Amino acid sequence: MLSVKIKERAWIACIAARKLKAGNAAIVIGNTIYLYGVTRAGFLSNPAWLRHELKHVEQYRRLSIPVFIIVYLYQCLRFGYTNAPLELAARQAEADEGITGNYRIA
Repeated sequence: MLSVKIKERAWIACIAARKLKAGNAAIVIGNTIYLYGVTRAGFLSNPAWLRHELKHVEQYRRLSIPVFIIVYLYQCLRFGYTNAPLELAARQAEADEGITGNYRIA
């Protein structure tokens, strides 16, 4: 079982929120979920959002950190954020109740 860390008030998630013109955001790097505009408790109380970000953790594990970042950025440029295949997979995982059993939230 992989341990996942959560960091609140993260500057990198703040940048993502501004880019997305959103009040809050979560961004994953490796096995850490960085939050902005939402508390840890608020994030964990949203199962679909948690599953979405855990899918990104899974993608990082499969691809490695540098490859994930390159592929993710390429896909966002090529297909747009909404249609990027890694994002589509994460949105599909929002309904996957089984994904949370693979991780321990530290």
